[in-house]
Amino acid sequence: MPKRAQAGRDLAKKFGGEVKQIYLTSGESDLLVIIDAPNGDVVAKIALAIGAQGNARTCMMRAWTEAEAVVKMISELP
Repeated sequence: MPKRAQAGRDLAKKFGGEVKQIYLTSGESDLLVIIDAPNGDVVAKIALAIGAQGNARTCMMRAWTEAEAVVKMISELP
């Protein structure tokens, strides 16, 4: 796993993202990888490149920080 984790970090960096944390999980998914990226396109490229290797399936989820969600978005609601 350490080699694969480093390969994932290198891949994310290649596309302009950064792996912040990797968690081993129980349940439906085996891993949760937190990636910081400038936009969704970068994350999609990373996921597509990993999927193209044929040994993993990916699922993306956008997350907003408390400041982004509460302060910015919700405060702008009518």
